[in-house]
Amino acid sequence: MLEFENVSKSFWTGTQRKVILDRVSFRVEPGKSLGVLAPNGTGKTTLINMMAGLEKPDEGEIRRNCKISFPLGFMGGVISRLSAMENCRYIAKLYGLDPDYVEAYCRWLCGLGEYFDQPLGTYSSGMRARFSFSLMLALDFDIYLIDEGMPSTTDVEFNRKAGEILQERLATTTIIIVSHQAKTLEKFARSAAVLLQGQLHIFDTLEEAKQLYDYETES
Repeated sequence: MLEFENVSKSFWTGTQRKVILDRVSFRVEPGKSLGVLAPNGTGKTTLINMMAGLEKPDEGEIRRNCKISFPLGFMGGVISRLSAMENCRYIAKLYGLDPDYVEAYCRWLCGLGEYFDQPLGTYSSGMRARFSFSLMLALDFDIYLIDEGMPSTTDVEFNRKAGEILQERLATTTIIIVSHQAKTLEKFARSAAVLLQGQLHIFDTLEEAKQLYDYETES
């Protein structure tokens, strides 16, 4: 279970205070994947980083009574001067997993060939996205966090394999996905929320959330 209780978060932009969350409370239960719709610039990435424990709230409490992934695309914890192979084995040890398994899984899924043994600092953004998503799926989490959907890559085969695996995980895990587009959430979440002006409005269905989102963004 992931729970926010009276959580507030804001930033000073230099001219004004930007409110991301204002005394927000909600709970994500196991097996109930959640999609969050939010316009660009309203704090999607900040929200998901708080879920992962990468950012702390100004006020309130966040409870994580389960294993929560790092956000898709987040490369914190990996070392650019090391290869994907070396990073896989290092991260596996941190999580108490079999390094041989994690390395083999990532090699198979990301399909980087000889680049898998090259430093991450030499990767393109698409290659880094493929590696980070492969690493996330190789680890065992109760909740997977996804920021703006699938990785930005033109590799059709990778997108197909990763998408199928993510769909299979829905049967046994929970996915929280944030995006500014409703169609990004359709494959992964039934219930949905809308982040607007520091408040998180939660609905039973994506269609209900989309109605509020469309009204607020188009008006």
